[in-house]
Amino acid sequence: MTQKLIIGIFVLIATAAQAQTMQFTSTRTDSNAKTANKVATIKDIHLMPLFGETNKSMAQIEMEIKFLSDCDRDFENRTEASRFFASRGWEYLQESELDTACYRFNLAWLLDNKNADAYWGLGVVCYQKGYLTDAERLLRKGIDIDSANVGLLVDLATVDMLSFKENKENWELLEADQLLAKAIIIDSTNGNIYLKKAVLEYHKGNYAASWANVHRLRTIDEALIDLDFVKELLDCKPDPMGFFLKK
Repeated sequence: MTQKLIIGIFVLIATAAQAQTMQFTSTRTDSNAKTANKVATIKDIHLMPLFGETNKSMAQIEMEIKFLSDCDRDFENRTEASRFFASRGWEYLQESELDTACYRFNLAWLLDNKNADAYWGLGVVCYQKGYLTDAERLLRKGIDIDSANVGLLVDLATVDMLSFKENKENWELLEADQLLAKAIIIDSTNGNIYLKKAVLEYHKGNYAASWANVHRLRTIDEALIDLDFVKELLDCKPDPMGFFLKK
């Protein structure tokens, strides 16, 4: 799956996600609990971004050594292998298989912790699971590595605005504004940027500026226009250009 398609999916996810921290625990208590817990712990770590960022067990270390050795044999280098697993992660995201996608992005990160796609993908996984705090943190890690990645910039701005809707913390809007301004400098023809700028200006109460971005988007890619958002904007201010009318 291409990154552009992922952004499209990311934009359309339900906006009622709850910001919280991921927690996974093993609950197996059968007679083989020691073995079961060992297996369950490894499995759970696979489903946590960056393998849970916890101390590794011997079983986890052994798994990683074998995996890296296999990749060293099968790929030209670990950077290539990391790109391969990140690509698989995007594919599983497209199919809404979030746990499998998370594991593939974890493997991409294990192979190359400078692969911005790994953090980006894990950020999208967290977002789709409703973990906004984790999504923000991981997307920022990706931007630290690839600060010119328009998709990453727009996605983090999107999460910032959703967090603002829930928490009303103005710094979220300030960061979103800065991210989108940078994205426009990099690619002034990207319709997603203007869609998010329109929403940003709406949250700031700058309805005229919001309309200006809606119409800029209309000239670039009319298909991206969110009509539900347009209806909300019309409730606040009529379209100055008279293109959209309130019914």
